[in-house]
Amino acid sequence: MRTPMMAGNWKMYKTIPEALALVEGLKKNVADVKNREVLVCPPFCAIASVVAALKGTAIKVGAQNMHAETKGAFTGEISPSMLVDAGCSHVLIGHSERRQYFGETDELVNKKMKAAFAAGLVPVVCVGEILAEREAGKTLAVITVQIKNGISGLTAEQAKTLVIAYEPVWAIGTGKTATPAQAEEVHASIRALYAGMYGNDAAQAVRILYGGSVKPDNVADLMKQPNIDGGLVGGASLEIDSFTKLVAY
Repeated sequence: MRTPMMAGNWKMYKTIPEALALVEGLKKNVADVKNREVLVCPPFCAIASVVAALKGTAIKVGAQNMHAETKGAFTGEISPSMLVDAGCSHVLIGHSERRQYFGETDELVNKKMKAAFAAGLVPVVCVGEILAEREAGKTLAVITVQIKNGISGLTAEQAKTLVIAYEPVWAIGTGKTATPAQAEEVHASIRALYAGMYGNDAAQAVRILYGGSVKPDNVADLMKQPNIDGGLVGGASLEIDSFTKLVAY
């Protein structure tokens, strides 16, 4: 059985005091939750404070991005080892906003993924199609390219440890959500494709999260799908009450 994961991507929200207020509320509500994993991904400057506040709880802390190199003259960037040093266990790689606004390619996603593993971080690699691709019936073709190019070259153990997040870009922050059936179709296809790349054991072990306007009122139906293993949550992870309800679906 795959352990469900609820991951909160805070994006460019929350000052350090605001971040601490949020995690203090989460500590009271979900710090000891069983049978599921809880991950929060604050902005870089709040990571160390959030890690310290969550010490002794089961809530994990991840970063929203990182550079692919271990060190160097890359002004404004953060290395994988810096994230580990700050207390991160996970890192988001290739979020649709990174691809859309900062030009991240599948090749760069692949390089970052391998660098994350090398540093001891668990990568959460994001894939997804834009609205025009969905309407043109190209969803599975787009996802296949992103998976084959972005998630290639893993060891057997890495292939089981990796987390994948399917996020239909047209459903992020729009209030639109893929129906449970639409999401399940893509998740099942990702798992089948992954089995072809890394074998059935890895395909059954890898967790595939759904990201795209996940909210308390739709999470239960999404989580009933056999190939949906959790959520990568944006807006609903910024409030104590809504994220608590998602974790406790």
